[in-house]
Amino acid sequence: MHSLKAAIGWFAGSPARAFVFIFLVAFSVRAIALTGVPESWVTPPGGGQEDKIAVSLLERGEYSSTYKVPTGPTAHVPPLYPFLISLIYRIVGLTLTAGYVRWLVDIAIVSAAYAMLPWLAARLGLSPQGGLLAGIVGAFHVQWFCTVEFLASIFLALLLVGFLRRWTRDRPSTAGSLTIGVAFGAALHLKPALLLVFLGCIAFELWWSRDRRMWLHSAAVVLGVIVACVPWAWRNWNVFDSVFFIRSNFGLELRVGNHQGAASDVSQSHEQGTLRHPEAQIEEAILVRDLGEIEYMRKARREAFEWMRAHPAKYLSLSVRRFAGFWFGSWYRPLTATGITLLTILAALGAWKTIPALSIPQRAALIIPLLTFPVVYYLVSYEPRYRIPIEWILLLFAGTAVWELGRGPGQVRSDDT
Repeated sequence: MHSLKAAIGWFAGSPARAFVFIFLVAFSVRAIALTGVPESWVTPPGGGQEDKIAVSLLERGEYSSTYKVPTGPTAHVPPLYPFLISLIYRIVGLTLTAGYVRWLVDIAIVSAAYAMLPWLAARLGLSPQGGLLAGIVGAFHVQWFCTVEFLASIFLALLLVGFLRRWTRDRPSTAGSLTIGVAFGAALHLKPALLLVFLGCIAFELWWSRDRRMWLHSAAVVLGVIVACVPWAWRNWNVFDSVFFIRSNFGLELRVGNHQGAASDVSQSHEQGTLRHPEAQIEEAILVRDLGEIEYMRKARREAFEWMRAHPAKYLSLSVRRFAGFWFGSWYRPLTATGITLLTILAALGAWKTIPALSIPQRAALIIPLLTFPVVYYLVSYEPRYRIPIEWILLLFAGTAVWELGRGPGQVRSDDT
């Protein structure tokens, strides 16, 4: 046991060493698993919405065609990741080799997300040893088709470190403020739900600052976000003659989770045949094509609100189950729910032990995402992948709890000596 603790301490003592170790383990595990993936999943377009859009960008120069039938231009999927895939396909071609290159890039992104955890732990005031344990656990947890969420988690983690640095310095620079704003704007083109995290960070920044001049730097951050969002907003205005935030599909997702027969879990709705989604039902895809994407989404939103007003008790019940699903998993998938529940409980224990010792800005950097990011997912059907952008925080807390428990009482913390 002593030698194991010594090895953990040795790796955790160098963020670069820990990164390389976890990255290699995570990459190797996933590369081996990739050999068992059917070629039909790998060959472009591979079946996913992002892949279909990437192929459309390559072949026709159009950001379109995401459902069971061609439906024309779309804003259903945030643009950053499909553009990355299309770049890979443009360089390598629409071949099986290109598919494997794309999957290896995905694997590298996921591996990097876990490999960052020891460094993030140190930056955010948590135990690097706990971060190492968290990264190792994540390295062995293979999740396909979640690359967008992991890429968003990387963006969010780096941005929170950036905000923490702003909150603990005398005064940030204007250029730095614009840069972090543009970076957050880019992250929103991966996961628009990060908007609530951004607003929470800005609200804390304005409350925490004792210097009124800081408000100008906060305004520069907001300006950077706006600048980053203008090109995609301009594209959507020209294509759809409509204004919306990044994605067009909120009305659809609201109806998926709130209509007669809807379940709180997407998979359950799909298996019982009640998933009203143009990717699941060809009739809905044809309706998108006939009405146009924006009108279809507006229609779906009206239907969702009408059902919610007519069935408030059922809507409340679904929302409670979605809340429980986000934090403890859906017991429709008992094995997954068991793991999620264990992680949440360990994270709560780790937070209880560590948060009192952190500075107020450190607490804000860790707590704001946990409070704000999930809010939108209490309104729509549950999927386990939805919490990945903030799951690294839970992993850090859980890893810290395990490390503290394993250390035993009365021992001196290695990072305090």
